[in-house]
Amino acid sequence: MTTFDKREQAFEAQLVHDEALKFKAIARRNKWFGLWAAGMLGKTGAEAEAYANAVVQTDIAQGAEEFFRKVRADFDKAGVQLSDHQIRRKLEELLVAAIAEVKGA
Repeated sequence: MTTFDKREQAFEAQLVHDEALKFKAIARRNKWFGLWAAGMLGKTGAEAEAYANAVVQTDIAQGAEEFFRKVRADFDKAGVQLSDHQIRRKLEELLVAAIAEVKGA
């Protein structure tokens, strides 16, 4: 095996590792976001867990933008006064925390 082949394999392994960490961090962020949104909607306990799971399933089934729209619509329906910017900023904050936790684990 040449040095080039070894470098290529190392690069591919690093890419797979990075993508796995990214997936874990996004999944964790989505769960935390669902729980945060549930709290903003006044949900607690099993109801909050169920709502968070529904939010995560929306992301899996329909994508990130539908995930956001679901929470936005639920907030509007419940009278939660947060702007799109504030909601997206919360998503970013949670992603930063999730990445730090995944990297630390």
